[in-house]
Amino acid sequence: MTQTLKGKIVLITGASSGFGEDAARLFAREGAVVVLAARRIERMQALAEKIRAEGGEALAIQADVTSNADIQNMVQSVIDHYQRIDILFNNAGFGRLGRLENLDPAHDIRAQIAVNLTGLIEVTHAVLPHMLAQRSGHILNMSSVAGWIGAPRYSVYTATKFGVRGFTDALRREVGLCGIKVTGIYPGPADTEFGQHTGNHALKAEANAPSRAKMTSEYVARKVVEAAKHPRRTVVLPWWYHLAFWLNFVAPGVVDWILGAAFKR
Repeated sequence: MTQTLKGKIVLITGASSGFGEDAARLFAREGAVVVLAARRIERMQALAEKIRAEGGEALAIQADVTSNADIQNMVQSVIDHYQRIDILFNNAGFGRLGRLENLDPAHDIRAQIAVNLTGLIEVTHAVLPHMLAQRSGHILNMSSVAGWIGAPRYSVYTATKFGVRGFTDALRREVGLCGIKVTGIYPGPADTEFGQHTGNHALKAEANAPSRAKMTSEYVARKVVEAAKHPRRTVVLPWWYHLAFWLNFVAPGVVDWILGAAFKR
């Protein structure tokens, strides 16, 4: 069933760049009211101004998803302005590339878990009572293909994205009968700011080099908006990663060898 987005209140975390920024513009073009949430308020205010200039409606709220106080303020601000939240796009996240023993426990390990997994869960926890009260809503969680296939040198990032997938599946089964839809988004490599924050590693130049195999950020954002219009359990991008998931299930040793050789250096 196609859902109209006109007039829907859409809360987007990690909205200052990448998938979140592009999704905000695309949701607004569909007639939705977009609430932008991230730490970089100046960038979000500039984006909100662009959206308004195109005839849309946008509100920017500075929020760090690792701060429960920020989360509560963010959600309450949306309720105060619009009385409801129809769509939550949990998009905030980052990754670190490197061998596990070389990662900094605070900045690389605990921070990834706090943003990618704990923050996503706590934002959902804060929004969910309002969706339950209105007996409707849609939660879209940004995971990764790394949430299906463990990637060496991305061990902690992979752990968080596996966690997001498990949380997404469990939550969908928990709230599905309450009128709330839950979708997991699983993109492969895309051209975003993600690569700028993965740390300094010998593999970085190759791992983050522009490639025809990479999707654009806008392409992924467009698929997120399509999932909001046509709710689905999972969105895997590009589609052929389904074949990689199947291979990982039936022949994990082959995938071990392929990925081990690719990341051997």
